[in-house]
Amino acid sequence: MAKFFGNLHLVLAVGLVLALAVMWHFNPVAEVNISSVFRWFHVFFGVLWIGLLYYLNFVQVPTMPAIPAEQKPAITGHIAPKVFFFFRWAALLTVVTGLVIAINAGYAHQAFTLSGEGTVNLIGLGMWMALIMAFNVWFIIWPAQKKILGIVEASAEEKAAAAPRALAASRTNLLLSLPMLYCMVSANLG
Repeated sequence: MAKFFGNLHLVLAVGLVLALAVMWHFNPVAEVNISSVFRWFHVFFGVLWIGLLYYLNFVQVPTMPAIPAEQKPAITGHIAPKVFFFFRWAALLTVVTGLVIAINAGYAHQAFTLSGEGTVNLIGLGMWMALIMAFNVWFIIWPAQKKILGIVEASAEEKAAAAPRALAASRTNLLLSLPMLYCMVSANLG
């Protein structure tokens, strides 16, 4: 068992097979369609994205000042780059799968223009917040973190300037995540 649980990719593959088995066993085959599969992927990637956002804001960032200088390279050199890899790709895949759902269900245009009614506008507002958050991840947080973590060459001044920019974008995402999650959960569009 230790060998199985020690292999992340194997655990994910078995989890995927188990999820597919649950989909087909507990849902009529007609209900397992592109929309239901993409909704499942959307939730998975969204949980990964927002979970890492919360990890960064509630755990890693507040804890870093208390970590002795000689131990910080373990985080900045090994843990943080992996966190930001999954963080940025989960953001992108959450947005892409959400767009597939909205387009497939036929409400994408009304949601984006906030010209629908009730839950369509609610999901549209959530979509706009998610797009702002994904933009922050890819175009503010990640470029700044590449400098901070030493992935790209940057002077001490560039690193110092990048840190507050990354923090502000990350805290903006934290702020937006709360109403965005409300919109996504409450809209519940088929």
